[in-house]
Order: sequence, then structure tokens, then C-alpha cells
Amino acid sequence: MEQRALRVPLRSSSASITLEADLSLPAACSGIVLFAHGSGSSRFSPRNRQVAESLNAAKLATLLVDLLTPDEEAEDERTRELRFDIAMLADRLVGLTDWLRSHEQTARLRIGYFGASTGAGAALVAAAQRPDAVDAVVSRGGRPDLAGASLERVRAPTLLIVGGNDGPVIDMNWQAAAALRCEKRLSIVPGATHLFEEPDALGAVSTLARDWFKSHLNQPRNHAKE
Repeated sequence: MEQRALRVPLRSSSASITLEADLSLPAACSGIVLFAHGSGSSRFSPRNRQVAESLNAAKLATLLVDLLTPDEEAEDERTRELRFDIAMLADRLVGLTDWLRSHEQTARLRIGYFGASTGAGAALVAAAQRPDAVDAVVSRGGRPDLAGASLERVRAPTLLIVGGNDGPVIDMNWQAAAALRCEKRLSIVPGATHLFEEPDALGAVSTLARDWFKSHLNQPRNHAKE
């Protein structure tokens, strides 16, 4: 498996930035999963890295990215504001998606999103903006409610994973599932809390995510989306 540390340049109408990323490319992979980390986390999140390793073992490529620059991370540590700027985070996911589609090593791969906490809201907004590019979404302990009206425009099959002891977030995910108009499933991991720190809880997340992505990133595109 090829593993590379990358600096991905993104340009928008307002600014040009460079994001730090780690790319893992197993041999003969057919899909790649872009990770959108949650509040105050980064590409070094041990939980996301455990899920990524499971996906790599199943021959799925992964891209773990810091969605904030170092200066922005320092600002966010003080203000706790940028981590909730869903529109900005989604815009960066869209930019990363476009980069994956143009990058020589990843252009042929179908794309999935794995979002945690607030990152799940940003992932769903980005998926709604790129329905022709995103083929699957998985949310772990996510805040899909933060995607707002974008939920109805998501076309990528979406799996919502919630801990069985994460009561308020379960309710948010049931409401989001009702708003989604795509293929969807809500899976509850018994006994797990918001961070899935209990024994075997994150293993269950990894298995659910792996099976969802393997199913939807290995099949032909749904041309009705395009």
C-alpha cells in the first residue's frame, strides 16, 4: 500500500489555502474515502485512523485531511467558532473532492465521505453540492441536523451510525434520516456513547462503514444522480 503525506492547494473566490493530508492507496482499490473530522479534531484522530485502517485493509483508499490551516486551528482553540462553520468546512470538502477527481492517482476512484460529529454535517452539505461525484456517505456520532435544507438534496446513499447511549444525538439522526431523500440507514451501536470509547464499539463502526463503502463504491454509478 502506498502512503503519502500531501499538501493540497485549494482556491476559492475569497482565498487560496493549503491543507495538510495523509493519503493511503492500497493496490487495486476502486474507491476512496475522504474523512471529515469533528469538533476540535484533526487528521491524527485515533478513532478516524482506526476506521481508515479497516477501510485500507478492505482495499479502499483513504484521505485524512486537516480541514483548518494551522493558523485557523490556533484561532479555533481560542474561539471554538470555525469548527461550527459548516458552510466553510463543506466548501473545503467540495474543493478536496474536485482535487481527487483531477489528481492522477485518484481520478478513477469512486468517492465516499466519512464524517464525524460536526464533520458529518459538512460532509452531507458537500455531498448535496457534488451529487455527481460522491457515491456514499457514512456519519459516526454525527450532527447531520447541521446540514439543514441540504439533507433533501443529498443523493449519495447515507449510513448514520450512532451510539446506543447517545440519546440526544440519536434523536437528531432520526430526524435527519426522515429528511433524507436518498437510500439511507440508521445503525445504533448498543452500549456506545458519543465517542465510541467502549470495548468493541469502534470496531463495530469500522465494520459498518467498511461494508457500506464496499457495497456502494464498488458498484456502477447511479446515473439518475448525474
